[in-house]
Formats: sequence, C-alpha cells, structure tokens
Amino acid sequence: MAALNIAFESPDNSRGSAPSRERAIDLVHLGKQTMGDKALEVEVLQMFARQARSCLQEIGSGDPKRIEAASHKLKGAAGAVGAFRVADAAGALESNTGDAARMAAVTTCVVEAENFILKISR
Repeated sequence: MAALNIAFESPDNSRGSAPSRERAIDLVHLGKQTMGDKALEVEVLQMFARQARSCLQEIGSGDPKRIEAASHKLKGAAGAVGAFRVADAAGALESNTGDAARMAAVTTCVVEAENFILKISR
C-alpha cells in the first residue's frame, strides 16, 4: 500500500525550477541572469558564442599562459550564461593546459553550446 501512495503522490516541486546540466545551456539559469528578458537572452548568448570562439583560438595557440588565461575567461563567461559543461571543461583545462584531451573536450562543449544557441535563436 505504501508503494501505491508513493507512485501516485504529486512530486515536491516547491523549490521551483532547478538548473539543468543536461542541456548545453541551462535556460533556467540564463533566465534568472536576464530577469526573463528573451531579447536580452538572445543577445547575451550571441555575445557568449563570439567570446567562446575567440577563446578557442587562444587555446589553440599552444602558449600555456594564453591557454590558461583563455580557459579562465571562458570558464567565467560560460558559468554566467549557464553553459556549465563548457565551464567545467574550461576549468579542467585551466588546471592542466598541456592536456590535449582537455583541449578537445573544451572544443566539443563549445561547439555543442554554439549549436544549441543557433537552434534557440531561430
């Protein structure tokens, strides 16, 4: 009988929307940052995409200091817009700038975020 009650009880959603790490961009987080202004969301995401691409160019330079600086910059920008996978990958690269697998992970996450931005900007 207890299992029946659990199966049919309404979920506890009293905490509101929770951030999602399943999407390339957490729209709940972004909405909070932009106070729900959809036009501002699009503008912020487009700026992030340009900045992320610029950071990828710096990361590709091969210079450890430039890689570290670009990774740090990308980590902050990604966290601000809710691109948490990008932020995590950039943070990992920031702590080990010579790791090619971490560089590839950053690139992959940025491309996923860019594709997500393109889809929602249509």
